[in-house]
Amino acid sequence: MQTYKLTVFEQDGEKILDEAFQAQNDQEAKTKGENLLHEKAMHEKTHRCTSPAGKLILFHR
Repeated sequence: MQTYKLTVFEQDGEKILDEAFQAQNDQEAKTKGENLLHEKAMHEKTHRCTSPAGKLILFHR
């Protein structure tokens, strides 16, 4: 398992969520990240999910 980071921002740049979660691979992390965003009703906000290597898995502006 690897640790991925999901970060969500307001329009003014304020960080409103900074959450780490575990996934086996990038595809699983993408799915988990999308699910977390929908659960927290933040899927329309600016967000990003990065891998432990710094790879961008999810991004929405």
